[in-house]
Amino acid sequence: MKKYILLSFCISFCASVFSQGNIDVLHYHFNIGVSDNNDSLHGAAIIKFIIREKKPAIQFDLTGVDKKGKGMLVTLTGYKGKGSDNNFKQENDKLIIPCSLNAGDTGEIIINYKGIPADGLIISKNKYGHRTFFSDNWPNRAHNWIPCVDEPADKASVEFSVSAPEHYTVISNGIKTGEDKMPGNMKLTHYKEEVQLPTKVMVIGVADFAVDDAGTINNVPVYSWVFPENKKEGFGDYAPAKDILGFYMNYIGAYPYKKLANVQSKTIFGGMENAGAIFYFENSVNGKKEQETLLAHEIVHQWFGDMATEKNFAHLWLSEGFATYLTHVYIETKYGKDSLEKRMRKEREEIIDFVSVNHRPVVDTTSDYMQLLNANSYQKGGWILHMLRRQLGDSVFHKSIRDYYAMYAGKNADTKDLQKIFETVSGKNLEHFFNQWLYSPVNPKLKLKWKWLPRTKKVQLDIEQQQDGILFTLPMDIELTVGTKKMILPLLIDSKTQHFTWTVAKKPSSVKADPGTSLLFEGTVTEVK
Repeated sequence: MKKYILLSFCISFCASVFSQGNIDVLHYHFNIGVSDNNDSLHGAAIIKFIIREKKPAIQFDLTGVDKKGKGMLVTLTGYKGKGSDNNFKQENDKLIIPCSLNAGDTGEIIINYKGIPADGLIISKNKYGHRTFFSDNWPNRAHNWIPCVDEPADKASVEFSVSAPEHYTVISNGIKTGEDKMPGNMKLTHYKEEVQLPTKVMVIGVADFAVDDAGTINNVPVYSWVFPENKKEGFGDYAPAKDILGFYMNYIGAYPYKKLANVQSKTIFGGMENAGAIFYFENSVNGKKEQETLLAHEIVHQWFGDMATEKNFAHLWLSEGFATYLTHVYIETKYGKDSLEKRMRKEREEIIDFVSVNHRPVVDTTSDYMQLLNANSYQKGGWILHMLRRQLGDSVFHKSIRDYYAMYAGKNADTKDLQKIFETVSGKNLEHFFNQWLYSPVNPKLKLKWKWLPRTKKVQLDIEQQQDGILFTLPMDIELTVGTKKMILPLLIDSKTQHFTWTVAKKPSSVKADPGTSLLFEGTVTEVK
């Protein structure tokens, strides 16, 4: 390892007056050492960055040592070629380092540190009693074990050099570029990812693994990494990943990374979409081959969430809503339209139940990011995409999805950016659609009543919007069953109360709202006699 020297100068500074917004990280190289003797890690981070705005200090997110002795203690910092100095400060989970660089300058700094991770790197035992190390960074938990700018808008390429007892195998982002024996029965494994990533999907896994080469799709190798004790079951359970990956390559665009590893792990989530190395909960392996939709969801994230990333977590639906709905598209393609509609009906009920007690919009500015893992971000986000598809048509929807990805691959986007893409492709003004569905905390609640008027041979349908706050504009289909015939009648709901009539030969045997499962709303049609 090269030695770096910090430019020495004394300066009075405080954590509250600096913002990590004055730097743009270009590249991280994390040297991580773990052992079987204790839960401490030793780290050396080499971080290359550009100065956005000249300030007397730069800062990184890094959790300090708490009263229980967990957290990271920085022991040395130094700028490349400038000398070493201990004139840094850890305060309020920030590492603040004096800096004399000017706006536009590129700097490179090394940070030596050590400690027991409070979170982020989960050191535990798997269900077979074997010790494991799995990073789990989402949403902004990476700074519990690595110094970084821990927010989705600051993407960087990354390398991990992991020193661990030689019986372990290491998985990480990117391609493995080296593996060397070290003294003391240790082994150094090096991975490098050249694509810029948000910290939430930077990852290492250190465990006893069995690895299966599941095959190659469009020159991308697909692997299954599972615990040796259940390797037969795991290789089978994760086998669908190759075909799923091929489907999304065709549907969205070229896969952005050089490999896809599906990894049995100790993540706290059902699945965690780490770029090129997806982690799944350890009981996802059971030999029943029942995780096809979970695999699809996490693989979609490789494009949406990892490569095209939300600017901030308020727009999480651009990640989770996309993964939810494009999983449905995969299921629809493989198993048929009925499977899609069944899933959409189920999720509509889940959204209604959630919103009845959680009055928050999909674009949600809460600072409690874990609370965003809810039906708004997932199911309602998916339903919004479904309605765009149904209202604009399959070809417009598909082109919009591909264009959005092509525009923001490797970048960050928000909801307005997506809206502009859909407007450009469709040629329509979608301002009202996006406002009512994404920025309002309510869903349409409709009272629908119909009656037969025998004297005039008409069906009358009365509709009232009963939700609080706003009036929705809703295109809805009504299905009338008259004898053996079914008639689909489109209508537009855009007022508090509306009345619609149709002339038919005889009284319908049924009147249904939204027979094609195309609209998110609460309410059923009842007959008035």
